[in-house]
Amino acid sequence: MRKLLKARPGLAAKAAITAALVATIDQLFYGHEPGLNLGLLGWVLSATALAAFPALRRDRRGLIAIAIAACMAMLLLERPTVSVTVFLFVALGMATLSPRAPGDYDAWRWAQRLVVGAARGLLRPFADLRRLYVQRLGRRSSRPSWTKLSTLILPVVGGMAFLALFTAANPIIEARLSALRFPRPDLARGVFWLATAGMLWGFLRPRGPRSAFSPPDGRGDLQLFGVTPASLTLSLGVFNALFALQNGLDVAFLWSGAPLPAGVTLAEYAHRGAYLLIATAILAGAFVLFALRPGSIATNRPMVRRMVVLFVAQNLLLVASSALRTVDYVEAYGLTRLRISALAWMGLVAVGLILICVRLLRDKSSSWLINTNVVAAALVLLGTSVIDLGAVAADWNTRNAREIGGQGPPLDLGYLASLGGSALVPLTTLENRLPSTPQRAAITATRLRLTADLHRKQTDWRTWSWRDKRRLNDAQALASRLRLPVQAPVPLTGASQPGT
Repeated sequence: MRKLLKARPGLAAKAAITAALVATIDQLFYGHEPGLNLGLLGWVLSATALAAFPALRRDRRGLIAIAIAACMAMLLLERPTVSVTVFLFVALGMATLSPRAPGDYDAWRWAQRLVVGAARGLLRPFADLRRLYVQRLGRRSSRPSWTKLSTLILPVVGGMAFLALFTAANPIIEARLSALRFPRPDLARGVFWLATAGMLWGFLRPRGPRSAFSPPDGRGDLQLFGVTPASLTLSLGVFNALFALQNGLDVAFLWSGAPLPAGVTLAEYAHRGAYLLIATAILAGAFVLFALRPGSIATNRPMVRRMVVLFVAQNLLLVASSALRTVDYVEAYGLTRLRISALAWMGLVAVGLILICVRLLRDKSSSWLINTNVVAAALVLLGTSVIDLGAVAADWNTRNAREIGGQGPPLDLGYLASLGGSALVPLTTLENRLPSTPQRAAITATRLRLTADLHRKQTDWRTWSWRDKRRLNDAQALASRLRLPVQAPVPLTGASQPGT
């Protein structure tokens, strides 16, 4: 094994780096909630990549990816979120694969490289262990292994026999041996170490695909039975008529506020169609994308192009109606993080429809369409990560609560409690505006529990976050200024049930 390690210094160095990283990650994460530890991990892995891959330091694209990873780590110090964590690992994956990848920024090809690289990374430890085993078999001496093991029989058996005799004869040795306490094996921690070591080894030994498939061209006529220029023209006419019917009803009842037919409530009309209409818009976009391709006979006809523009415009109105439905539902039942995310998703669908139309009219490539949609999705995800959606929802619900004369729904204290620290400052403000009632007492108890739980997280450097620190300081300062109770009870031990 020594000769093998000398012949492969890279493997020895990476094994040492892996062991050091496993120990670091164990101290950062095992038995602890995410917080400051996620940002520190991002910086540690970024520095490790720069140190372990000399080619990366000479690769401009890889350095850009490392810079993005460092920025994501900074955002994780502010507030740990799933989407920023995903961006961090995507950037690290691009950085490690970049030196051996062709010089392109195509999102379609990079998605393939990242998926294949991740799969190979998970299998990399097994492949390297197998290679080491095969090499060791080829270099082992002709002396049988059982002969080598037999040399240990006499010293081990003899030593144990003499130790047993001395233990029986000497009470001091017996007492010392009886006092020995070996630590109990922690199976869960061992599995954590092995899984972490395997993923880190794949990170330090990256292997992407040798080549990546180009994105589908998406040009010319679609060779499919029944799809002809005439059928596409008729389809656009039928689809535009049906969408005009739906949009006309929305304009009449949803946008203008006209009374609905008997037996249909606004809440039912708004909530029932919100997500189905978004699915309809996505299906319509897929029709334009796959059936009406740039360079086809149908799309070269001016009338068809005008019908496509009208169809996309009607879909945009449909998306806007879905957003208005969601807003109406929020006014009736309250704002949640999921409903804010739904509105952001609707905006992303609208952007996708516009980009599909631009691609068709300007004869853009499929790579352009994929890249622009990826950029739009990344911006939306980053925006929702920087903005605390829970705090936005809590602030809206407390400012518009019916208990303080607002136009919103009754307060859902269970949902606000499930938001954790995000609801702390809004609850403090609401508590001051309520009279002394049982509901105010419940809000006070919830606020104090959230304060204690947030304080507990801030006292552990691993779960500390910059945003929670500011939030805790603001809430405590506000409570002191308003002369609200500040004595915190026992911290929360379980998550509250969220509202609907």
